[in-house]
Amino acid sequence: MYEYETGLVWLRRDLRLFDHAALHHALRRCRRVWCAFVFDTDILEPLLQRGLRVDRRVEFILASLAEVDAGLREQGSALLVLHDRASVAIARLAGQLQVEAVFANRDYEPAARQRDATVARQLEASGIAWQDYKDQVIFEQDDVLTAAGKPFSVYTPYRNAWNRRLLPADVAPLPCDNLPGALAPVPAVLAAHTALPGLAELGFSPSGLKLPTGMSGASQLLEDFLERIGDYDQQRNFPAIKGPSYLSTHLRFGTVSIRALARAALDHEAAGAGKGTRTWLNELVWRDFYFQILFHHPQVVQQAFKPAYEAIVWDTGEHADALFAAWCAGRTGYPLIDAAMAQINQTGYMHNRLRMVVASFLTKDLGIDWRRGEQYFADQLIDFDLSANNGGWQWAASTGCDAQPWFRIFNPVTQSEKFDPEGKFIRRYLPALGRLTARQIHAPWLLGPLEQQAAGLVIGTDYPAPVVQHDQARARTLQRYAVVKKVQDNDPGASKQADD
Repeated sequence: MYEYETGLVWLRRDLRLFDHAALHHALRRCRRVWCAFVFDTDILEPLLQRGLRVDRRVEFILASLAEVDAGLREQGSALLVLHDRASVAIARLAGQLQVEAVFANRDYEPAARQRDATVARQLEASGIAWQDYKDQVIFEQDDVLTAAGKPFSVYTPYRNAWNRRLLPADVAPLPCDNLPGALAPVPAVLAAHTALPGLAELGFSPSGLKLPTGMSGASQLLEDFLERIGDYDQQRNFPAIKGPSYLSTHLRFGTVSIRALARAALDHEAAGAGKGTRTWLNELVWRDFYFQILFHHPQVVQQAFKPAYEAIVWDTGEHADALFAAWCAGRTGYPLIDAAMAQINQTGYMHNRLRMVVASFLTKDLGIDWRRGEQYFADQLIDFDLSANNGGWQWAASTGCDAQPWFRIFNPVTQSEKFDPEGKFIRRYLPALGRLTARQIHAPWLLGPLEQQAAGLVIGTDYPAPVVQHDQARARTLQRYAVVKKVQDNDPGASKQADD
């Protein structure tokens, strides 16, 4: 009846106990099953070495693991937790447990793939099977290909093919209860590994995390979002409005199932909930798209997807470093940019529209390499996901697949007037501008001395003057990108040189 007597499920980006591919298959194929998580020092030590002692992600993981552990204990087991190099710790733990197979859900990042290949070789040398499954995406790797059997590099045809390929079975749940196998008690010899470490033991300090965590937090946020999903298309671009799902962190760490989210969107669309359901589902398709880009083009981690764009000469040196520091600190003099950076610095989250605007500003107003901004986001975002973060930054810098044209340059004032017209979001994060009117708040450097006095504000003292003039920066950007202008020579829209 059982293929294996014992099995180990290695949790990574899938911190839940339901609709879980690896756990589902382990309980189908094994008589007894244990679950483990590794605080991987190969991931954590570089963060600590860069001085990131406060990392909301670590706090989120710990809280989510506590809920997983509680669920396992209700079933007579417990979560095994290690603080070690995962590339060696999993094989050692599998040997200590004397399991016959290790089950995991696939990870598509280059470093993770290399780690998993190393673990698989170690297990094989010990006579232990390695079983991995698709779980964090609907379609992976080569599931959706062009008619010529090649990976897509443009989103819209990928989305169309994705929808043609989709069947009910692709979003069907993978239950983890009422299966032949059972979660097993932890052997006494490993009891010491059933205690979750504290933040300090891992080398980190509290972050004041406010996001609901774990499986219950994901369920709470999803329930709230489904009540307004039909309006998502109308509200998603306005940071002062409760428009997004706020589920990105839960997707990143797998406290919610991607299949459950896709099912929910499809069910609400079928029920006539509104156009927002399809718009949100398309965001999930974007996520799959960037995962397959990363899988087939791992060089994008360090290089432009479009090789010709490596010819761009980004600004460096002391002045560029000062501009980058102003951007990071939210001291550029452009209120929407600065409010967005205050949001990420204070909460570890940034509204998606603002991610595009601040990325465009860094690359096309300040002339700074997109890789510097990408790394800053990687360090600050609680929902950081390499594929989406890289894809988003290369989109904004026009260096990526299906990116915005190089001549399209977001105007930070226009974006502010359009997407935060009353300045509500700006006032939330920039209290120094709180007394400005809706007309004044988007470009406060234009205020005369009397207007500044009336608002209790002195530009250059209470709030910085712009670090660059957008029109001048735009002209420099067009010159900078001229080295790759030939890429657009056959594009009839290139002459528009848009400034949005």
